[in-house]
Amino acid sequence: MISLRMRAEDLTRVRLARSPLYEVTGSLRTLGDPARHFVHQRWITAARREIAGLDLTVALALTCRPGWLPDFLLLPPAGWDTEFGAELDQLLATPAAAIRSALEELAPPAALPPVLRPLHADPARELPRLAESLARYRRLVIEPSQSRMNAVLDAEFTRLATGLATGGTVAAFDRLHPDVRYTEGRLDIDLARHSGEKDLPGNTGLLLVPTVFAWPTPFVVLNEPYRPTLAYPPHGVASVWRNPGDAECELPLGDLIGRSRALLLLQLDLPRSTTQLAATVGLTPPAVSQHLSVLRRNALVTSRRRGREVLYVRTRLASQLLAAVDQSATG
Repeated sequence: MISLRMRAEDLTRVRLARSPLYEVTGSLRTLGDPARHFVHQRWITAARREIAGLDLTVALALTCRPGWLPDFLLLPPAGWDTEFGAELDQLLATPAAAIRSALEELAPPAALPPVLRPLHADPARELPRLAESLARYRRLVIEPSQSRMNAVLDAEFTRLATGLATGGTVAAFDRLHPDVRYTEGRLDIDLARHSGEKDLPGNTGLLLVPTVFAWPTPFVVLNEPYRPTLAYPPHGVASVWRNPGDAECELPLGDLIGRSRALLLLQLDLPRSTTQLAATVGLTPPAVSQHLSVLRRNALVTSRRRGREVLYVRTRLASQLLAAVDQSATG
């Protein structure tokens, strides 16, 4: 377990960010240990077909070691709208000394896996090759699912931001992940292969990065000079790979109000936009908007504006209706 000692002012500096590079790094780790990442099994099966013939030897070697990921593949993102291209530029600008230092956390130079020794010996030559392989890999197996991933991540942003605004940082930590706990000035992160205590560096705060491919356990970046970062799986990860036609999406309530509206109500336990819902349930935004209008007129959803977006969430009546129908169907 890692314990981060946090002062009161540190709690005011907690920020949210999103990182395409974290998703790439986490997904490579997932490919290397499919049994542990069974929630992503459907994606794993499809990804393996897509990457046949793509040379990912170095990338997989950097991400396959249990309990270790190199800092240069977990560069703290700048904000919620971080672009993958900007992260690759940051990766390419990583000093050679930082690359070597990260690799030497894995093993001394002479004991590194042979495939990683060229990267240690000449980072300036090897980093562009690594970056190109990561970009090609992302185009093949991440970008096709990006809209669904974004829907879950945006919903997590709303959930966590609402928690921070209404209950404060301490309450938000309590609902972050089962392996993350805040108690009396200390944030405990239960990581099986790591232990120790550390003061959170002053004037930095903690960066929270919801990451689909962090499931099932969080990972952290605590080495200087990087900003302390905690990546964790957002709520609703399993829904990313669930197709609207799957058996588990068939709801008895669909017989009453229609299958599409029942699917929308199922997704609206957290506030979501029309675009997010469309990506999740496989409908067009206009169709989703039409269904939401019907549900709202019947007091099953409510809406509120956040900037340019309108967010929808199901009402207590809708939740009671879902629960009652489900109980009747299974009882």
